[in-house]
Amino acid sequence: MHLITSSSELAAGVADLSKSEFVTVDTEFIRETTYWPELCLIQMAAPGVTALVDPLAAGLDLKPFFDLMGDERVTKVFHAARQDIEIVHHLGGLIPHPVFDTQVAAMVCGFGDSVSYDQLVQKVTGNHIDKSSRFTDWRRRPLSDKQLSYALADVTHLVDIYLYLKTELEREGRAEWLNEEMAVLTSRETYDPDPEDAWKRLKMRLKKPQELAVMREVAAWREREARERNVPRGRIIKDDQIYEIAQQQPRDAEALGRLRTTPRGWERSGQAQGLLAAINAALSLPKEQMPRPPRHVPSPEGAGAAAELLKVLLRMVAEDHGVAAKMLASSDDIDRIAAEGADADVPALHGWRREVFGERAINLVRGEIALKFHNRKIAIFEPEKAE
Repeated sequence: MHLITSSSELAAGVADLSKSEFVTVDTEFIRETTYWPELCLIQMAAPGVTALVDPLAAGLDLKPFFDLMGDERVTKVFHAARQDIEIVHHLGGLIPHPVFDTQVAAMVCGFGDSVSYDQLVQKVTGNHIDKSSRFTDWRRRPLSDKQLSYALADVTHLVDIYLYLKTELEREGRAEWLNEEMAVLTSRETYDPDPEDAWKRLKMRLKKPQELAVMREVAAWREREARERNVPRGRIIKDDQIYEIAQQQPRDAEALGRLRTTPRGWERSGQAQGLLAAINAALSLPKEQMPRPPRHVPSPEGAGAAAELLKVLLRMVAEDHGVAAKMLASSDDIDRIAAEGADADVPALHGWRREVFGERAINLVRGEIALKFHNRKIAIFEPEKAE
């Protein structure tokens, strides 16, 4: 099993792959101890061509690989692409395009919610993947032929899966559905999150504007520190410490050291000084610049029952169209449509989702259609024609 370790070999391999209309791609990486994933192996395949690349090899220039990722003539095929794209974006400064994600395509084609790669291989090709090398430490060298064979299988079977799903999408007239999903997946904003928005990923346990301001500034400080030092966010400070800081609002090292979540002596470190600067910056903000807790708008009477009916409709529509229900609407989509009707600004009421499910959901909430149990099946009917 050959592993590419030189720039000249990589350039030659990419030249062969570039002759195809598509290339399947996967990466092996480690990120347990880092903020950014550490790329350890690149696997690529096209009909009749395969390549295994060692990005840890001394002196290897990955430019040919990044050039391929940006080649508009070649479709890049991934399964569950987001983390692979994140790696390419971080190391190469670009978003692969065009992209085809077989996990998303499989959901559009009715293979269920978030179907795994090995399940898809079995269903489409009838083959079974040996999972014994799944927990390999991909940083260790040398890699055995068994480990490399396992890694290569992640892209060789993907060739057949891509051709099958592409044909299914075209046959069902759903290629444009996937294109809408890929537009989000390949948006630069997806991979360039603003540290100032990091607080939005935390659970909203706090309600006071001053507490939220501290939480926002501290979360942004943690995000920048984690990126700069390339360590997981929790290595800087943990979420529980952010909540305690936001509530107690220590302004100096002495107050910081009294907190339950502060390790002994840490308050005198240089890192703690940066944290205190973030806290004091938040507390010095004018009140009008402090974030406000989300307004809780009581759901209208009957919204709960409407949501249950919408879930039945969702399942029925998903089964009728052979598409994963998760692709059509999330639980939040359902709740908001039940409460707000056509005014709900949710993905289920945009694009192809609105055409397939959203319009019917609005009609159900408005009472323009209803559901009934008929011949052992749930059916849609217009109330005035119920008789």
